[in-house]
Amino acid sequence: MRFRHPDGSTVHLAYCTNVHPAETLGGVVAQLRDHCEPVRRRLGRDRLGIGLWLAADAARALDSDPSALRALRAELDRRGLEVVTLNGFPYEGFGAEEVKYRVYRPDWADPERLEHTTALARVLAGLLPDDVTEGSISTLPLAWRTAAHGTGRHEKALRTLAERLDALEELTGRSIRIGLEPEPGCVVETTHDALAPLSAIAHHRIGICVDTCHLATSFEDPHTALDALTAAGVPVVKSQLSAALHAEHPHLPEVRTALAAFDEPRFLHQTRTATAAGLRGTDDLGEALGGDTLPDASPWRAHFHVPLHAAPAAPLTSTLPVLKAALTRLVGGPHPLTRHLEVETYTWQALPPALRPRGRTQLADGIAAELTLARDLLTDLGLKELP
Repeated sequence: MRFRHPDGSTVHLAYCTNVHPAETLGGVVAQLRDHCEPVRRRLGRDRLGIGLWLAADAARALDSDPSALRALRAELDRRGLEVVTLNGFPYEGFGAEEVKYRVYRPDWADPERLEHTTALARVLAGLLPDDVTEGSISTLPLAWRTAAHGTGRHEKALRTLAERLDALEELTGRSIRIGLEPEPGCVVETTHDALAPLSAIAHHRIGICVDTCHLATSFEDPHTALDALTAAGVPVVKSQLSAALHAEHPHLPEVRTALAAFDEPRFLHQTRTATAAGLRGTDDLGEALGGDTLPDASPWRAHFHVPLHAAPAAPLTSTLPVLKAALTRLVGGPHPLTRHLEVETYTWQALPPALRPRGRTQLADGIAAELTLARDLLTDLGLKELP
């Protein structure tokens, strides 16, 4: 979906396909047929943006075979879909029964992360629509915090990537940028944590991806965070529109019971609370619920991407207000801070059983409802939806 900003620039809205497990190129093509096109039809649009997630095997297949890349581009066109952004964070196995800490490997100290991201950039350059010259890729925020390697190796890899992206633009005329995606528990946990490494790299192709669930989980104020990025000259390459799980009174037994329904085995749900002494947290929701590890005098937020249009039932809610505040700052000003927006609720099948979609039809309905909410927020900010 495309929108015209009042300054005349085009803002792209997509939804991320990491909600649909697929490790192979054949699986990606099936996603387009079984999920993405049905979502487009529900929205009544001739064209729908998707933030494509390509696992390592699928990325290699496309990067090594120009005919396969052309075939995927033709399939996108045939189904009324377009790609201007990729999710390059998960490397593989994102649909596994247990992902947890695996999603942070390989990190930016491992040459495989550099090679994978380079391949994604080449693929994206070949998938961009004819009238679009800029693409974006979100990526791991350097490493999980316990990684043994220092950030020097991470920064060296990112400098090498920037050089490769420069060469790619010279070759193709397409500008691809990379955004580190701050996430609780990682070396770059917050937007503030990103300032030092990104200032050290100091390259316009390497910036940040603002995930509004992660922003909220870390209790960052959107305006303060985005103002700091702007002041430091760090580009917002893209933003993932997502909402975290919020518990206002975590000391109450009924709140603990409600939270426990979201403690599931597939993904990490880092949990945080803001105290007078600073941010406190656990790596997972079950750890927070299991004892007195996390103070419960103040609200808790958990890294669980809940559907944008459907906040959990009381006594829980979501951090949708943080998303709205961030979006106002991102695209509500005289010029957009980013032109690539991506709804990223990958946890539909990890929701408590009663809230999970039953089959493809309900999933498509839910994704379409999220995109409708995002569209309404954009038009309320003065953007005009384009055909």
